[in-house]
Amino acid sequence: MACSRGTFLFATLAVLSILSLPRATHGWANGGATWYGGPSGDGSEGGACGYKSDVGQDPFSSMIAAAGAALFKKGKGCGACYQVRCKDNPECSGKHVTVVITDECPDAQCQKRPHFDMSGTAFGALAKPGMADKLRNAGVLNIEFERVPCKYHGKKISFKMDSGANPYYLAMLVEYEAGDGDLASVEVMEAGGKKGSVKWEKMRQSWGALWCMDSKSGKPLEAPFSFRLTSGSGKVLVANNVVPAGWSAGKAYQSNVNYPA
Repeated sequence: MACSRGTFLFATLAVLSILSLPRATHGWANGGATWYGGPSGDGSEGGACGYKSDVGQDPFSSMIAAAGAALFKKGKGCGACYQVRCKDNPECSGKHVTVVITDECPDAQCQKRPHFDMSGTAFGALAKPGMADKLRNAGVLNIEFERVPCKYHGKKISFKMDSGANPYYLAMLVEYEAGDGDLASVEVMEAGGKKGSVKWEKMRQSWGALWCMDSKSGKPLEAPFSFRLTSGSGKVLVANNVVPAGWSAGKAYQSNVNYPA
């Protein structure tokens, strides 16, 4: 299997220009918000970042959003956390909620300005008690938002092997990064690296939060695998020997490290 976006649904979407982020008072930025999926649901079950049903489970707990190009960043925005609040509508509580970017919103409305197409659960959380359904019927909200560190309360970074991964094709989903939440690059070291015979190799962003690498030698890639992660702001973290020899496609392997929140 080639290390590319291949059959991924969103591969056909046009590349959209990155918008500037207009600033609001008190350090917040202005944007818009809508919701999708079920009224009390988790949006699209992962969508363009590849988190799938994990978005409905702890620690995401359905508090997620799809983002336009300015925040999705061609998948490099996957995992970033934002505080969002609305104040213009009488149903809005004015209190912020924290959402994680887990999907892309390709609609034209999402490209006009920074926009969060939130899960029904997250959108309803913006409302005053008992007013969630009424707020969900309000249409497009004017909101304020700001980037915040992701906090996963002790959960470690997970490496979930793609269902198509095999000894010649290493591909995995990286999730639950605290702090920045997003990743600028991922590198892998095969077995033997500590002895100096194997070096760090850059992986490619396949799509969303999935990273991959093909064998360059024609021989099977040799586990255990260690990973060196660089966050969006340049923070580096190493997870040693996370994926063991005898690993299985589709299985998640949890590291014992995470970024500080």
